[in-house]
Amino acid sequence: MARSKRKTAIRGVTTAESEAADKAAWHRRWRRGEKQRLNADPNSDPIGHLGYSNKWMMEKDGKRYFHDVPSSVMRK
Repeated sequence: MARSKRKTAIRGVTTAESEAADKAAWHRRWRRGEKQRLNADPNSDPIGHLGYSNKWMMEKDGKRYFHDVPSSVMRK
């Protein structure tokens, strides 16, 4: 039986299965902050998404290219 393989050896730097909880918390902070901003001054400019999150503090914090990986790692 054939096995599907990754074409490039780029993998996430993580031990987490999912970052859904991190994303939910980030969106909750963003929605709350925007609601407070609009209630205080409806004509104010929105705050960028970087004001509410830091991707390096999430469980999955980026990707990296790995050299000379075994074929078992390249399987999906």
